Amino acid sequence: MSKRFVAVLMGSDSDLPVMQATLDVLKKLGITYEVKITSAHRTPTATHAYVKDADSRDCAVFICAAGLAAHLAGSVAGLTLKPVVGVPLDAGPLQGMDALLSTVQMPGGIPVATVAVGKAGAKNAAYLAAQMMALSDEALAGRLAEERQANEAAVIEKDRQLQISLAD
Repeated sequence: MSKRFVAVLMGSDSDLPVMQATLDVLKKLGITYEVKITSAHRTPTATHAYVKDADSRDCAVFICAAGLAAHLAGSVAGLTLKPVVGVPLDAGPLQGMDALLSTVQMPGGIPVATVAVGKAGAKNAAYLAAQMMALSDEALAGRLAEERQANEAAVIEKDRQLQISLAD
């Protein structure tokens, strides 16, 4: 039996510095992933072939990052019934607004779960994929819960330190 994984697709190698945040979160949560550079416009045949192949190998979620016209997530969503998370990147003169609109404006019946523009969105794409996978993976759900608790504890500790420094 194959191991479920997340496919992380990006339109260009220049997207990797932002998408490293996705890979870091997936790795931290113990989620297997594959990374591929493929373009909705420049390599449509290769994109189609990869998505169909990944589907057949039990890909659980596709995360697709692109800037400017940002059609990668929508193209992938049209090829699979698996969840697709779109990460709009802040390339070009509109600082990602064009990518955001291109990613989020999908026709009814072909959804793309779209996260924030840039690095915060790249992190949240990984967390969203993990939450989707955790619906059928109790161990992963536990790791997500532990991470949330650790984040809560860190914020409480920062507030405690602030209160101490203000009291001085």
